[in-house]
Order: sequence, then structure tokens, then C-alpha cells
Amino acid sequence: MCLHELSRRVAENWKYRIDGEEYEKLVRDQFDNRCPYCSHPLQDGQSVIEHLDGMNRHRAGLHVAGNVLVACRRCNSEKRRDDSARTLVLAESGWASFLSHDGSRCAPACLTCKYWSSIWPDAAERKRRLIENSERIRSFRAAFPEMEEILPSVRKALPALLSKLYSDCQAFAEAEIRSLLEGIDRLAPKRSEHSTRVANPKE
Repeated sequence: MCLHELSRRVAENWKYRIDGEEYEKLVRDQFDNRCPYCSHPLQDGQSVIEHLDGMNRHRAGLHVAGNVLVACRRCNSEKRRDDSARTLVLAESGWASFLSHDGSRCAPACLTCKYWSSIWPDAAERKRRLIENSERIRSFRAAFPEMEEILPSVRKALPALLSKLYSDCQAFAEAEIRSLLEGIDRLAPKRSEHSTRVANPKE
């Protein structure tokens, strides 16, 4: 909710609004109506709205032009492993890290490397395609100077603030749940006495 509200305020006067058909058409045209990650055609029912930098407390991505793409469901799901990681070792951003799993730098058990191997079994082709798609995405982002301008400050400040907000909300929720359960526990004896009377109406 915080990131959506921040996105709305930040992009209020930007050239492109992502809730319209114009922006979606621009994105699809830019990537030839193919998934920007695996290059497979985007078929009806198999495409989803995707955030290059995930909208979570670690990546702090915004719902704004330049960060929103249309991708295939499978890549959207697979990319979450990188997007949700607290620390990235292959790249600075979740999307770049996702496209860096070429099978040469991770442990053999890496699920993302296995995913890309299933898309492009040939190692040389896989590495080439991942590099090409990374460059294509970088070129896409460069077309949105507003996004590029705020990106450094967002990456620097928001993760810590969002982690604090998440922690505060969790602590509040836990306190409220404890209070609710304690209130129910105080009612429990009364319910037990009532149940006994109903179960033994002759007494």
C-alpha cells in the first residue's frame, strides 16, 4: 500500500500513466509482444503485469512507467526468488540478477539456473540471450528519464524505511492478536459453564 501510494504521488505529472492502453501498447511494441525475460510470445491469458524492481521491502520498486512491463506468468513467478532476496550477489537489482543466472556463477542446485537451462539448453545460446535481454531492458528503462532520476534515491532510502514499517506493522498485529486471544480466553470459562448446563438439562 505504501509503495502504491508513493508511486501515485511521484508519477502524478509524468508523461506516461501506466493505467492506460497507451503505456501497455508501448511496452508490448518495445519487446515485440514477447516476454522481456525469456522472449516467448505473450499469449492471451499467459501474460501478467510485471515490475522490474519488485514491489517489496527489499527491492522497493514503484508502480510507475519504466518499472512496469508485461511478462509471461512463468518468468514472473521464477523472478520472485531474486526479487524477494534480502541480498543479491549477481547484480544490483532483482531483474538484472534474474537474468544473470547463466549457470556459471551459482551452485548446481540453483533453481533459477535450472529454469534458464530449460528455456535455452545450449549454454552458449543461453548466455547470449540473457545478455541480449538484459541490454534490451536497460534500453527500455533509459527511455524513462523520470524513473532513472529517482531510482538511486529510491534504492538507497526506501528498503530501510519499508523494513521498519513492516516490522512496526508486524509488532502491532502481534499485539492486537495477543489482546484478542486473551479476551477470548477470559470468555472461555463462561462458555464451558453454559455448555455444561445445556448438556445436562435435568440438573
